[in-house]
Amino acid sequence: SGAAAREARVLGGGSATVFPAHVVAPLDGLRAALPEGTLSYEVGADPNNELDVAGQGFALRAVCRDEAGEILASVPLAGGHIQWMGSDLPDGVTYDTLHSIEVTGTFTPRESGEHVFGTRGIGGFKVVIAGRELFEGSVEMGAATDPFEAFFGQPTERGRLELTADEPVELSVFHTVAKPEGLPIQAVGFTVLHQNPVHDPDELIARAAEAARGAETAVVVVATTERVESEGFDRADLKLPGRQDDLVRAVAAANPRTVVVVNAGSPVEMPWRDDVAAVLLSWFPGQEGGAALADVLTGAAEPGGRLPTTWPAVLEDAPVVNTTPTDGKLEYTEGVLIGYRAWEQAGRTPAYPFGHGLGYTDWTYESVTVEPAAEDGLTVTVRVRNSGSRAGRETVQVYL
Repeated sequence: SGAAAREARVLGGGSATVFPAHVVAPLDGLRAALPEGTLSYEVGADPNNELDVAGQGFALRAVCRDEAGEILASVPLAGGHIQWMGSDLPDGVTYDTLHSIEVTGTFTPRESGEHVFGTRGIGGFKVVIAGRELFEGSVEMGAATDPFEAFFGQPTERGRLELTADEPVELSVFHTVAKPEGLPIQAVGFTVLHQNPVHDPDELIARAAEAARGAETAVVVVATTERVESEGFDRADLKLPGRQDDLVRAVAAANPRTVVVVNAGSPVEMPWRDDVAAVLLSWFPGQEGGAALADVLTGAAEPGGRLPTTWPAVLEDAPVVNTTPTDGKLEYTEGVLIGYRAWEQAGRTPAYPFGHGLGYTDWTYESVTVEPAAEDGLTVTVRVRNSGSRAGRETVQVYL
């Protein structure tokens, strides 16, 4: 369960965005790896309670035209987001000759109900879905202090349509390219947005818990969203957005064999961590994330990673929470008391320390020797034995 199971967040936001040729979501990866009919799915909780980039269910192309309407290029799109910087333009297209871009294709809904469509960006827009014109007009550049934020604009709803599950509809978003002065780089960018029908959150969680009750194993995928974790702004807290914590608690109460997959790029609070059978951190896994996740959950591969950061149980436990400069200055009052030293000084215990990580085997540390080395150094030798029944990997850590 979990909305992130069907629409994984495979990469970070802002300038970290790239455009993979395809994306394997966790649900797709598990369906391909497991026998047919053995996997059921419930949304459970959807943190994307607003317009998001058109993705799952959309088959799109970008048709680039010059001012006379002649086609310069037609290229496939992995999703509804176009962000071409400098020389990133498709072959045959230049910034000077490009006048309009039409995002065209089909959308096949996964569920029936009222679907919302929108755009983000400046310039002219004409939005036609299923033969109905939802919007035609122009959007001016905003007054944001960040020129790129002003250029890409705010997500804006353009219309709603009642659609039927599994019945594809034609889509066309015609965009007249804006070329404002003052940008540090020649950029072309806008986004086609979509939101699935909104359902009662309590009902969604109840349905997920009921499905988990009858399952051998329950897998919940939770995630951050670009609204709470992205390049260009600080996070306000470490909480998972929406009702995802409630979903995990309900599923774990229904099935003790619950595995939680955390799809995030940095620490999040996990108040349910002691109530579930396992927690797997997938980070932002890239386009093959769903296939890799299936390999790990089925045992074909071991989750051998170790944390490069320390994760607090709650944000307030973290040694440093104030990183906002005052009068242009940020004082590092902690001095050398950073990292694990800061936790020791505060007398607090993190939920998961730097270097933490488990796998599918057991390790025994049999001996350690410390010997002098050249230039007043030391050589530490550790004898480690894989005392379990499977191959695996281990990372030895030494703290001075």
